[in-house]
Amino acid sequence: MAAGHAIRLPFIENDFPQALARAREANLPLFVEVLAPWWHSCRFMRATVFTDATLKKQAGRFVWLSIDTEDAKNAAFLERYPYDAVPTFQVLDAKTEKVSYRWIGAVDVQELVKRFDEAETAFRRTDATSVAEPSGPEAGLVALSVAGKNEECAQQAVALLPELPNGAAKASVAASGLDCALSSPEDAPWRGAALATLEAAVRESLSYDGLLDDDRSGLYGVLVDARDREGDAAGAKAAAVLWLDWLDAQARSAPSPEARAALDGYRVSAAQSAGAPERVLAAIQDSERELPNDYNPPARLAVVLRELGRYDEALAASDRALAKVYGPRKLTLLDARATILEKKGDRAGAKAALEEALAYAETLPQAQQRKGTVARIVKHLGQVGAAD
Repeated sequence: MAAGHAIRLPFIENDFPQALARAREANLPLFVEVLAPWWHSCRFMRATVFTDATLKKQAGRFVWLSIDTEDAKNAAFLERYPYDAVPTFQVLDAKTEKVSYRWIGAVDVQELVKRFDEAETAFRRTDATSVAEPSGPEAGLVALSVAGKNEECAQQAVALLPELPNGAAKASVAASGLDCALSSPEDAPWRGAALATLEAAVRESLSYDGLLDDDRSGLYGVLVDARDREGDAAGAKAAAVLWLDWLDAQARSAPSPEARAALDGYRVSAAQSAGAPERVLAAIQDSERELPNDYNPPARLAVVLRELGRYDEALAASDRALAKVYGPRKLTLLDARATILEKKGDRAGAKAALEEALAYAETLPQAQQRKGTVARIVKHLGQVGAAD
């Protein structure tokens, strides 16, 4: 992760044995943050939530551990404590090494402290037979979505919306429900009505007060996705332009380079959907200059330059990113490099990049192997070979 922003909680970085021993010695629960250094919500939590000065008084409640899912030294932890998405937060009993409390996703400071309270309560239970999770309708929908129960998720969201006050929970329910509806079969008889209701609810929720910027950006993104997946190219582009306008405004008021860069992934996606990659070029260049040890800005810059047809510059940015990247994320960067080479007309180079990615994948620990990513690269390699 990028340095320079003040995390207010004393996280031990990537050392489960040390954190476990310290928790046992202090007779405290172990709070674990499971993150990916390229994912927007993880970056956002570290840059804007964990930096809040009011959290300093919470430091003594837990022993704190941060686990980077890309770091090979964490493979044993990830094998023992698998996760469905990042960020995942969990609290362990150091004596039994069992998880007593868990949730997925970014939260604001007020909600974070509430979950600290719930985690302590769960930790103290002596009759617990399952992992406790936050209460609230949005948590249940996330579980249904992760389980692939799209119809149940979407229908439950539609039923919940009239009961909820305007705010973060209602926005989350609308977005989760819409994503589930979009992921359902197109011929499902209930899908059309659910999509109309949920898309309208997501659009309305953009105006709600008190949402995290990361969450509000996600709302814009799901609206673009909805129009795109429904075949409405003009609607998708219009939604993307609004999204990009909003992201530009947030970038201008960001309190730190880390906070601004936390939304860079969204910014590139919005620019691509809007057909305007030139609009984010300077911002991503600024991120690379201000966060020189971070592989994410040059990796994203390579994508922007590729979209602009500046292939040699894109390859140079890819080189800079690959020199810094580690872990499974290298697979995605090599796949992106292959696309640049294809567009440049170098199919042999593209094939070599994809073959390098597959060879590297075989060296990864089992817990860090990304089967979906590998399958995508295998498919891409087949397409490159077929074009020869």
